[in-house]
Amino acid sequence: METIIFTIISYSGDARNFFLEALAPAKNGYIEKAVELIKQGDEKLELAHKEQTKLIQAEARGEKMEISLLMIHAQDHLMNAITVKQLVCEMIDIYITFFENNKNDCVEV
Repeated sequence: METIIFTIISYSGDARNFFLEALAPAKNGYIEKAVELIKQGDEKLELAHKEQTKLIQAEARGEKMEISLLMIHAQDHLMNAITVKQLVCEMIDIYITFFENNKNDCVEV
């Protein structure tokens, strides 16, 4: 179980980092690069979800699980990555709108 928990933490942290990394290119108008980084983050997030699903399925089968601080920490990482993704995607949408509205202007970012 600890291996699964550490895997969730690792994949979730990687996903969060990809999502946050996507802001820099988006801010500078490189939307395709930002989207690429979001997709990489999504891949890591999916892997974290798969690990979380293993724990959920085990509990559903009646396997007794002790809730540990480490398990709570893993859940926190996963939920944080999901929240960061949602916020970053909203910010990228704002950058897209900004650049579309100012494509004929000489704007320094």
